[in-house]
Amino acid sequence: MPLEDGDPVRPRGRQVNGEVSGTPRLRGMGDPSLRSTTAPGGSRTDVMAEGCEPGPALDDGDVIPGGAPQQAWEPEEALMTELSELVQKVVKSSSWWERHGVDISILACSFLLLPAGFLCLRSAQAIPFLAGVLTLGVVHHTLTVKGSHLASHNALTKSKSWGKVWAIFFIELCSAFTVEQATYNHVKIHHGYTNIIGLGDSSTWKLPFLNRYVYMFIAPLAVPILTPLVALDLLRNVEWKAALRTLCCMFLGLYCHYWLLLHVSGFQSPWSALLCMLLTRSLLAHPYIHVNIFQHIGLPMFTAERKPKRIHLMSLGVLNLPRNALLDWSFGHSLISCHVEHHLFPSLSDNMCLKIKPIVSQYLKQKKLPYNEDTYSSRLWLFLQRYEELMVHAPPITELVGIQ
Repeated sequence: MPLEDGDPVRPRGRQVNGEVSGTPRLRGMGDPSLRSTTAPGGSRTDVMAEGCEPGPALDDGDVIPGGAPQQAWEPEEALMTELSELVQKVVKSSSWWERHGVDISILACSFLLLPAGFLCLRSAQAIPFLAGVLTLGVVHHTLTVKGSHLASHNALTKSKSWGKVWAIFFIELCSAFTVEQATYNHVKIHHGYTNIIGLGDSSTWKLPFLNRYVYMFIAPLAVPILTPLVALDLLRNVEWKAALRTLCCMFLGLYCHYWLLLHVSGFQSPWSALLCMLLTRSLLAHPYIHVNIFQHIGLPMFTAERKPKRIHLMSLGVLNLPRNALLDWSFGHSLISCHVEHHLFPSLSDNMCLKIKPIVSQYLKQKKLPYNEDTYSSRLWLFLQRYEELMVHAPPITELVGIQ
């Protein structure tokens, strides 16, 4: 049931920017059942199943949820179903261009900009050279962040076969990571168990041995180096055929970038080409790291044993940032201004998340559910002030009262 004025979210702690950062346990949430989830490669993690699975995959031809009879549903499940029906109407009335075409066009335009970027780097003058660095940096992040994210959710196409092809291309060839681990960690764990302690609580982004200024402003420069190293370590958890495919794609992607810098951009030494690779691949690494922590860490966290239903979990534990032309293009709306919508309906493309945003925000506010929004600068200042609490110490557990 929706939170009424007399049944607020009540933390045993304090609030920051209107968001809960409370303590020790949850009440009135029932005793959900447990399910075992198997990671790629066979490692098992016992995790909560009820209410934490990714939301309805809404696309043309999809049907809003079946299963238990409506009279047996709890009010929270009815809320999610009602919102899903509203969103489904928008999806069904949208054209292919709105569902997939806009985002595919952005990715295609990025490919078309690649030759211009490499050719600009041939110039000995500062302005064209910097234009080449900026172009390649933006293109790289558009393909590796926006492209990989959409591909991991199969939001670029209805075809599962083509979805797998695009996932391999964007995640392994462009991003130098492994598809199986990327989709498992992001789709199954982060989306399935958003802000659940020990599962989808974004703890993989924490490096408690670094101080706040190193983490926020210096460490992101190492992302292009750390990404393939982490991928190589994770290959132990996948089948040998997938590992071999990943190694070939990673090598091909990195070598093509290096070869083009030497033979098209005209770099004279391997070290200068490698330095340029690092520069372009880390151009937007700072906002990439920041966005990943700003939108979840510092918001309510829950235990797997006691947690709210899905619609409450996502409205409480996810935050939207304001629209930004550069980040909207490079990262996509679903990672910036429509992150709440994306977590509720993860199979929708960036453009569709933007289209349903007014419906979702109005519905959550109408039902007196949180709809978290904050500015980039405000979140940055919050993390600099409370870095030890948010990024070093274990996150506090939120207590909810009034959700039955």
